[in-house]
Amino acid sequence: MADTIYDPLRKKHVALTPEERVRQRFVSYLVQSVGYPASRMANEVGIRLNGAKKRCDTVVYNRNAHPVMIIEYKAETVAITQKVFDQILRYNMVFKTPWLVVTNSRQLYCCHIDTATGKVEFVTSLPEYSVLE
Repeated sequence: MADTIYDPLRKKHVALTPEERVRQRFVSYLVQSVGYPASRMANEVGIRLNGAKKRCDTVVYNRNAHPVMIIEYKAETVAITQKVFDQILRYNMVFKTPWLVVTNSRQLYCCHIDTATGKVEFVTSLPEYSVLE
């Protein structure tokens, strides 16, 4: 039987893939070190994009249950490329969140999108959860 790990956001055991390992470490970091409430995050959020079913790795919501951040994970051995950013940008066509994060544990990119102008600004650290409210 394949190795599994308990996902506290989905409240079930899931296959421990290399990408899942990155996800569980990062979600734990967000909750324990940065103070993001686990109750305002969801893993594997289903969306419809141009008629196709897709899944966002993690979505962070504000207190009004409005999505404010999408997080995309890749396995540690997978390079963060323009293709990865294109993927999360397509997902954001649905959610229109002001924050996007991409990580493979070795690299982390976080950007803020001004939803009024569409201007994208990469930042050097994750925002505190209070900024997302």
